[in-house]
Amino acid sequence: MATGARHTTFSILGSDVVVTGNVAASVDLHVDGKIEGDLKCANLVQGESSEIKGAVVADTAKVAGLIDGSIEAKTLIVHATARITGDVTYENITIENGGKVDGKLSHRRAGAAGFAKSPPPLEVVENKSATLGA
Repeated sequence: MATGARHTTFSILGSDVVVTGNVAASVDLHVDGKIEGDLKCANLVQGESSEIKGAVVADTAKVAGLIDGSIEAKTLIVHATARITGDVTYENITIENGGKVDGKLSHRRAGAAGFAKSPPPLEVVENKSATLGA
């Protein structure tokens, strides 16, 4: 199915694409171009020549290019060609020999705050009215 078609499961930003501004995708995203802004998507695959200058949030991120910003991912794979400058928060991480991360690595337990889906709304279990001077 072509990118942009209905019910597509992924989108691609080609190597000739430069995006200035935040990017949000509810599907998987393959980035070969450049993004100057924050990126949030289901799963990220970043090509070797790609550059992202901003915060990245994804369930799974496979990084092969340059990221200048923080990353938050359940599963992070840092390929040998990757260069990350920024803090990284993860549940599972793989860093190939040669991959570079210049920032703080923070491990989060599975289901910990930040990765879990938003909590259900608060529910009133019992509502008692207080009366003053009774």
